[in-house]
Amino acid sequence: MSLSRRTFLAMTGSIAAVGAVAPQHAASADQARRLRLTARLSRAHLLEAGQPETAVWAYDGSVPGPTLHLRQGESIEAQLINQLPQPTTIHWHGLRIDNSMDGVAGLTQPAVQPGKTYFYRFAPPDAGTFWYHPHYRTWEQLARGLYGVLIVQEASPPAVDQDLIVGFDDWRIGENGQIDEASFDSMHDISHAGRLGNILTLNGKFSQDFEVLSGQRLRLRLLNAATARVVSVRFADHAPLVIALDGQPVSRPFAPRGNTILLAPAQRADLILDCDGEPGQTSSIEVDVGRETLVAGRLVYGTQRRQRANTLSEFPVLPANPMPTDINPDDASPVDLVMTGGARAPFPSAVYQGENLSIRELVRRHKKAWAFNGVVGFPDKPLAVFANGKTAVIKMVNRTAWPHAMHFHGHHVREIQHSAREPSPHWRDTIFMRPDETVTVAFNAHNPGRWMLHCHMLGHQRGGMSTWYEVG
Repeated sequence: MSLSRRTFLAMTGSIAAVGAVAPQHAASADQARRLRLTARLSRAHLLEAGQPETAVWAYDGSVPGPTLHLRQGESIEAQLINQLPQPTTIHWHGLRIDNSMDGVAGLTQPAVQPGKTYFYRFAPPDAGTFWYHPHYRTWEQLARGLYGVLIVQEASPPAVDQDLIVGFDDWRIGENGQIDEASFDSMHDISHAGRLGNILTLNGKFSQDFEVLSGQRLRLRLLNAATARVVSVRFADHAPLVIALDGQPVSRPFAPRGNTILLAPAQRADLILDCDGEPGQTSSIEVDVGRETLVAGRLVYGTQRRQRANTLSEFPVLPANPMPTDINPDDASPVDLVMTGGARAPFPSAVYQGENLSIRELVRRHKKAWAFNGVVGFPDKPLAVFANGKTAVIKMVNRTAWPHAMHFHGHHVREIQHSAREPSPHWRDTIFMRPDETVTVAFNAHNPGRWMLHCHMLGHQRGGMSTWYEVG
């Protein structure tokens, strides 16, 4: 089997148990809408037509898993049934829900053993585009296909003709058409850019066409579900507007530079796109993956034309979510988070599980290569303890030769300082950092509990880039 067309192209590990927080506002089981997700072995057609199906792990047998459509503030009871050969959990990525429902094995809940079930109860406070995936051996389980999109609809959604998911993922597939399992613990990948794939999929397909009509207006919900790959997405011949990032509305819709959307692993973007092409036209969905640009799908125009009442520049701002955004950085002392390690800039030694070890010992004995503040892996003590309702400030310093996608559980954060450019004014749950950059973020620490903070280039987390913070 040839993979030459797309040969271009890893983590949540086992973490020390530090206690769980009891539910505070769990939804009543009697009143909640019930969902069920079964994590099991399945098969998916990820490759070109005529190529074999690939063995995957999937929710309800599909990759991506079922799209969950929820209403803002709706009480949900979601049952996880684990039919995998490993323990697992579900993390509701980007949702500001109760800490006990966050799905981090060893921190907020025990891992769900094979053959067992677990109930998550929550009410999503924010409308937007989110997703769900495991938080146990995530570098492996996500790479095997365990994830899905979660949409929380606005009470009054904007008027569009189609609301479409555009989810990107990459896979490392061998010549036999199956996932390269031997590479899950590759030390080269862990210490470099992460476990990059050689196959790109759009919504779990090798290529996907979206049928549109001239004059239609689309809402596109973009997701980068890859475990390491940074992607830049462009809709050829079209000029979209960004209306939300990581599930939070932007204060004013804006046109991305060069009509290109950069998405680090775990990031999302909601776009509004007007179909201004001619009937019968075909436009490509282009994905820059670093070394080349691929065509992942197409907008295929039908033969009819529709009239549009207003212009894209008149598109309204999405209603703000009820997230506390009042911050006063001058009243908070920054907490430092210094990233070290990895290939090309290894540290001489760091502390892992209470023992100071050289980089050689960490690699050989534990497959670790990264540190936060000189500590490798999930620590016993939090990075910081923030007072409930007060401003929290974290200064993140990337002293490595590699980019990182820093994901905050339980909160969205906003850049207040950036060493290379003006800070972004948008609220995000995942901050992309390039080598040698320093980014200071602030947020209102409004959500009590113990929250994970880690690199969502999951091989880096597997190699030591994980910590946690506490909101009292």
